[in-house]
Order: sequence, then structure tokens, then C-alpha cells
Amino acid sequence: MAKLMPLLEPLPVGSYGKRSSGWWGLLALIVTEGSLFGYLLFSYFYLASQALEHWPPDGLPKLAIPGINTIILLASSGFIWASERCLKNKKMRSSITLMAVAIILGTCFVMIQLREWSNKSYNMATNLYGSLYFTITGFHMAHVVVGVIILSLLLLWMILGYFDDKRYLPVTIGGFYWHFVDGVWLFVFTALYLTPYL
Repeated sequence: MAKLMPLLEPLPVGSYGKRSSGWWGLLALIVTEGSLFGYLLFSYFYLASQALEHWPPDGLPKLAIPGINTIILLASSGFIWASERCLKNKKMRSSITLMAVAIILGTCFVMIQLREWSNKSYNMATNLYGSLYFTITGFHMAHVVVGVIILSLLLLWMILGYFDDKRYLPVTIGGFYWHFVDGVWLFVFTALYLTPYL
């Protein structure tokens, strides 16, 4: 029984007066992953400028479903921000509820994106555009799935009482990752769905 007790103790506060290693690790991850998406979007625009056929080949993309998905993802970021604020203000129940809503919204984004993929008349092997579309949105989807898993673990730790108004740095770091994923989606949405109309 004594061996189980350390598992129920709150997570450590971390070092005072400096950023934790988790914060710096996340920053390095964001720089790396941001570069990856930058290269993918650069490739998209470069190949679009070199394409001889109409770009996208199947005509202008429909904006309704991706637009709704964008609103859902941005709303999830707002709920995560509010969850962290509630945690800082000792409103644990509200924090848990808001985090759960953010996870539900993230899961809705994934389901809607999968539905959109299934409705496409092309696939990754159809043409250059299809390859770029599914690669870019697929990489983003992978980041969203990882984010939902991270948020779910944070929610579990909240429910178990690991966080309080002094111990919440993992929530900040997890939220920062989610905001990054949302920010990347704005670039992806603009590139794939809005620029063809210009």
C-alpha cells in the first residue's frame, strides 16, 4: 500500500524562476513541426504555380464543411484557455468541464475531417494535387489526434486531483501545443481552401 501512495501525490511544481524542460521541449517541437508544415505549404504553392492544368483539378473547393471545422477547432482552443484560467482560479469543476468540451470538439474535428476525406472524388494517388492535399491534411490530422490524446491525459490527471492553482504547468504546455495545432490549421485552411478563389 505504501508503494502506491506516491502515485496519488500531486505532480511536482517544477523549478521556480525558470522554464521547465517540458516547456523548452515543446518549443523545440513546435519549431520543428512548424518548419515541416512550412515546407509542405511551400511545396503546395510552388507546384501549384508550375501546374499546367487547373489547380485544384476538380474545381474550387467547397468551404462549408472546412469552415465549420475551423470554427470548431478555434472554439476548442478557447475552451482550453478557459480551462486553464479556471484551474488558476481554483475552479476545478469548471476546469474539468471545459477541458472535456475541448476534447469533444477536437474529436468532432477529426470525425468531420474523415467524412470530408471520404467525400473527395480523388485520393492520394490520383494526381499531384490529391497527393499534396492528403499529405498536408493528413499530417495535420495526426497532430490533432496526438493533441486529443494529450488533452485526455490532462483531463484524467485533473480528475485525479494532480493539478491545483500552483501545479498546472503541464496544462499550460498541453494547451500551448493545441493552440499551435489550431494555428497551423489556419494556414492549411487558407492555403488549401481559400487561395484557389484568388
